[in-house]
Amino acid sequence: MDAITAPARRKPLINSLFLQVLVALALGVVLGMAAPAFSVQLKVLSDGFLKLISMIVAPIVFCVVVNGIAGVGDLRKVGRVGVKALIYFEVVTTAALALGLLLALVAGPGHGMNIDASKLDAGAMGSYADNAHKLQGAGIGSFILNIVPTTSIDALARNDVLQVLFFAILFGTSLALVGGEKAEKVSSFVDAVATILFKTMSLIVRLAPLGVLGAVAYTVGKYGVGSLQQLVSLVVLYYAAVAVFVIVVLGGIMRMAGINIFRFLAYLRAELAIVLATASSDAVLPQVMRKLEHLGVRKSVVGLVIPTGYSFNLDAFSIYLTLAVVFIAQATNTPLSLGDLLVVLGVSLLTSKGAHGVPGSAIVILAATLNTIPAIPAIGLVLVLSVDWFIGMARAVGNLVGNCVATVVIAAWEGDLDRVRAAEVLGEMTE
Repeated sequence: MDAITAPARRKPLINSLFLQVLVALALGVVLGMAAPAFSVQLKVLSDGFLKLISMIVAPIVFCVVVNGIAGVGDLRKVGRVGVKALIYFEVVTTAALALGLLLALVAGPGHGMNIDASKLDAGAMGSYADNAHKLQGAGIGSFILNIVPTTSIDALARNDVLQVLFFAILFGTSLALVGGEKAEKVSSFVDAVATILFKTMSLIVRLAPLGVLGAVAYTVGKYGVGSLQQLVSLVVLYYAAVAVFVIVVLGGIMRMAGINIFRFLAYLRAELAIVLATASSDAVLPQVMRKLEHLGVRKSVVGLVIPTGYSFNLDAFSIYLTLAVVFIAQATNTPLSLGDLLVVLGVSLLTSKGAHGVPGSAIVILAATLNTIPAIPAIGLVLVLSVDWFIGMARAVGNLVGNCVATVVIAAWEGDLDRVRAAEVLGEMTE
């Protein structure tokens, strides 16, 4: 372990990705305030960085999952990890939904706004409403069918992580069943491709400060530093809710695995900074998978849990969903009965599963949820459009932390976490 970590400690501070990202954040704020028109044009840096990451996400997921399943050999173990992951996702997601609902009812961020829903601009919803109606009308059956790709190439081309995961599981399972020399050749080839892709990822990540600079400069230049004033209570409450969930709920779960949540967050600080600035957890997916493996989590667990969690374990998004629904009801003076609240919980538990990969996913899924509750005017989601970017920053960070915690916990549950190595990497003693 010393041979791995010692060189990293001797690196000059200026080479720290975390420091570079922080400098880019500060520079982005300054540029956004000093030259807003110019700063808006810098969005191309953020978009370019995200496209570069997106370019390799699907093939990396495919290679990691296939290698993980083929390497395990015992397919019953693979199925056991998958079942445990889904059980964990449902329990923790329900807790997140309940937290968002509870905080909204207690804090009442929408009370006093007295918004007349009939005077809201329906045009601002644009394509969000259309996509929401399509999603709502599709039903759970269509959602399940959508997991199966039309073709494997199509899933890779569209970067649909869930469909790529489905095909990778089938391919990896078949590889394990075939066995022998033929399977070994294919497995070695996939492993070699994965190694090259991770090296490609390491080159792309060096451009993260530029992506962060572009994202922050664009945000401040377009919306201004005072752009949160209108809905500041909702934004502050949401950030507080995500912090409470991460520290108290996820922190408690990690403590049972013998890991301190604060040291774990410090270990992922560079990735979290990138996600916070770009409002996209996709930006660090390959890098996070590699760091979790370095922490001592077995590769097969990382390959199964992280990609699946991106669609089924959106903790911070779940908090936002119930919080925003109740906020809109309060802002438009819409009374909610206990039955309505239970419907919000039940519907959100289903609709939150389709969030990742949907254009404008937060607004789309929120609209789909509102459409199932006639008592709340769906047009009210216009209220949160102006601050969705800012909320999206915390939403992406919370989702990423939730999936990383899930991976570590499930690995510990399955006995696939090297606790000694984790303690060494995090600089603490396991309990």
